[in-house]
Amino acid sequence: MLKFWKKHEKPSDLPPLPLVGETKKKTWRERLSGSVLNRDVRDLFARHPRLDENLLDELETVLIGADVGVAASAELIDGLRARLHKREFADAPALLAALRERLLALLAPVAQPLRIDAARRPFVILMVGVNGVGKTTTIGKLARHLRDAGHDVILAAGDTFRAAAVEQLRTWGERNDVPVVAQGPGADSASVIFDALQSARSKGADVLIADTAGRLHTQGGLMDELSKIRRVLAKLDAEAPHEVLLVIDGTTGQNAINQTRQFKQAIGVTGLVVTKLDGTAKGGVVFALAREFGLPIRFVGLGESVDDLRAFDAEAFVDGLLPESLGNA
Repeated sequence: MLKFWKKHEKPSDLPPLPLVGETKKKTWRERLSGSVLNRDVRDLFARHPRLDENLLDELETVLIGADVGVAASAELIDGLRARLHKREFADAPALLAALRERLLALLAPVAQPLRIDAARRPFVILMVGVNGVGKTTTIGKLARHLRDAGHDVILAAGDTFRAAAVEQLRTWGERNDVPVVAQGPGADSASVIFDALQSARSKGADVLIADTAGRLHTQGGLMDELSKIRRVLAKLDAEAPHEVLLVIDGTTGQNAINQTRQFKQAIGVTGLVVTKLDGTAKGGVVFALAREFGLPIRFVGLGESVDDLRAFDAEAFVDGLLPESLGNA
């Protein structure tokens, strides 16, 4: 039976709502300055201020350790080494500035915000990703983001393999005053999302955000289920889903690369959301993803609060990881 959920008891594992009077949003630098990359680069330049091959070798090790990836790190350092040999750097701050420039150049092409096409109504966003990456929480935050931007949003509880996911999405719907379409435990995911699209069309909603399972009995089973969802949606809208957002845990390094490759092949990912980049996260996986796939990075997660899902800003991200000068590092 099709159900709409708006009121439900709040589970304790949801991110806290902002406190009354707590209106100042933390900056990117405040969220990212404690990252492994920021810390290790700062420490390296502090103990090795001399510009030489050893500094570059150690800097490459730091980048690899921060999940930038072997190939991307080697390319970055090779470019810096060529300039060092030409004596283009007067001092350590000049080298750091050059590193920031190269990192920004790597990210600038993928810093593409999500655009809701008003001509495609409802605009269908399919959220995919393995369990544990923060997918359902990201959906709740995205719903708030879009609702605050003036869009009428409906959520589809398509992760029917985890009862907790349905409960969590219902609570996010209640928090955001956004309807949630759900069915009973173990229902067919494609059927839930199909019903949600029918409802969104009948109600004239602007956006439908559909959750999906993060794990079935086999990886092949998961990918088959996602392909089925795409086929079923096409019965109502040949172009749906209009956006397939893959949620990636920014702390998982090479696993994030492997997951992106698998989902891209199976379902045709159109954008990425990289979560858990605050605190002591390495953060470098964002550069590795940009180099490997060139997929648009729509959002990043910089904390637990509702407003910590941020539209990706390449310059702010690099500046947060590597401040403009060693004095600010």
